[in-house]
Amino acid sequence: MPVDPAVAVRGDNGAVTPDSSPAVRLLVLDIDGTLIGTDGILRPRTIAAVHAAIAAGVRVALATGRMPSSALPVARRLGIREPIIGLQGAAIREVPADETGRRGRLLFHRPLDVATTRDAVAWCREAGLVPHLGRLETMYFDRSDRHLDAWSRWLPTTVHIVADVGAWAGPPVSKVIAIGAPGQAATVIEAASANFDGRARPMVSHPEFLEFVAPGVSKGRAVRWLARRARIPLAATMAIGDQLNDLEMITAVGLGVAMPDGPAELLAAARLVAPPLAEDGVAAVIERYALGGRLAR
Repeated sequence: MPVDPAVAVRGDNGAVTPDSSPAVRLLVLDIDGTLIGTDGILRPRTIAAVHAAIAAGVRVALATGRMPSSALPVARRLGIREPIIGLQGAAIREVPADETGRRGRLLFHRPLDVATTRDAVAWCREAGLVPHLGRLETMYFDRSDRHLDAWSRWLPTTVHIVADVGAWAGPPVSKVIAIGAPGQAATVIEAASANFDGRARPMVSHPEFLEFVAPGVSKGRAVRWLARRARIPLAATMAIGDQLNDLEMITAVGLGVAMPDGPAELLAAARLVAPPLAEDGVAAVIERYALGGRLAR
């Protein structure tokens, strides 16, 4: 089969090879910026490719910064039954067997401790970022948070308003997420990492988002957990993502794939750079490497 240069794999020596990966048995997909763009629409070719992969025996899972409940509609649309990796890997939840509105069984949760949460909120405010909190399926906002209306429209059943997230006295949260101007998170990530070394793991999940999760939490670690559970080698696992919070995930697996508009560090680490989302990049990669070109292009 001729090599499609848009989806060719780089070998360990940097050379492009058409068949350097083993058969894909587990496929892990980021959502925002990978499966869907700012319009929130799953493209028909992507849906068809994922359905075909599942029908061919490939196990497909989602790994996202979203809450698992927010990722559930995407899983349903794609026919995914594997557990959802949510909140940057801080939580893993089963996909419910029915659509009664019940949440799937929680399989894993590693939250931040309360003291670190308060310190992260204070640090973000000093850095000019606007923080709020995520705990499993609920987001917590200050009453005066200027982002509240937008988030309430997006997650109308999972938003809780408090007087001040900086005085948090509730149970441990899954993550702190702070919003700033585009690119601001990248300018403060080094300082955040130094300030919270050993206490939290800061990460850039979007040009406007700086997030704090518990030490050791990452999509990469969660994918390892999922692969062990499924008894599938990481060498037979493919993962696709578009941001630095996907870095550990794509370097953990046999075939790590980056979307082409990702940051330079992610692109350099990936064995494969996909075509753009607008050109059905995820579908093209699935067709070429998980399905061996069985779907029409």
